[in-house]
Amino acid sequence: MIDLTSIHYIKTPILNIGYGDYGDRAAFPVILLHGFPYDVRSFDGVVPPLVEAGYRVLVPYLRGYGHTSFLDPNAPRMAEQAAIGQDVIDFAEALGINQMGLAGFDWGLRAACITSILHPEMVKGFVAMGGYSVQNTIDDEVPASASREARMWYQWYFNTEQGRVGLQNNRRDIIRHLWETWAPTWTYTDEAFDKSAPSFDNPDFVDIVIHSYRHRHKNAPGEDRFLDVEKSLAKSPQITVPTIVLRAGDSGLGAPSENPSEDQGNFTNLVARRIVSGAGHDLSTQRPDAVVDALLELL
Repeated sequence: MIDLTSIHYIKTPILNIGYGDYGDRAAFPVILLHGFPYDVRSFDGVVPPLVEAGYRVLVPYLRGYGHTSFLDPNAPRMAEQAAIGQDVIDFAEALGINQMGLAGFDWGLRAACITSILHPEMVKGFVAMGGYSVQNTIDDEVPASASREARMWYQWYFNTEQGRVGLQNNRRDIIRHLWETWAPTWTYTDEAFDKSAPSFDNPDFVDIVIHSYRHRHKNAPGEDRFLDVEKSLAKSPQITVPTIVLRAGDSGLGAPSENPSEDQGNFTNLVARRIVSGAGHDLSTQRPDAVVDALLELL
């Protein structure tokens, strides 16, 4: 029986990252990356089968979540996309990992996309839950359809002072609402939610979330060290590593397109693209088997 609550720590140049480390440490590593507003518990169904298949499985808390903290108490709490991508690279390098498998959704998907763009030699295979997720934080935004903009209400909310205070005071209510609306065909138990909820009590959580959503909409500055990276990412560079795209068939953020052309254009080594039935936005929670199968196929 694997103890999925065990925590290890590793220091990177910026963070002290808390993470789960399972399986033989000499085995080939797979890094699983959660998103907002979730935590490492999203992969509880993915870890055991991968360990049984002979892999080392690493599940880090992103900056601002759970057991991860900043080394410098005075460092600005910022979370632009380039930063969370660099966190993955720093995490792997701190552990002496030269190559790995990656899987991620939401913020974790974005971080994995950026890792694959900046250091393709480090990524043997990538399971992209949701497709391509790199943002243009440089140029003027193009408004989406009304229905799409409406589903992004939380982003506009977090760009206001009311949203910051709301997240500070009502974070569990907001997060539970997002969980349920983004996976409308899935029933979350109080027990499942309570396992993840302490991760959102991280003292940096609110600042990290607010900065992330304000930076992507150009209402907060990013870090100077990432300006050139963000300019490069604004060009939507293709991802060249072997990739399987999994799209959630029951996502409350909108039904996935049956047309694969967008994913084919963004991933030049697209091994497969699958629409996964019964899966909400946090696909690895509802269909861990699909994530495991995709990783094993790639690796």
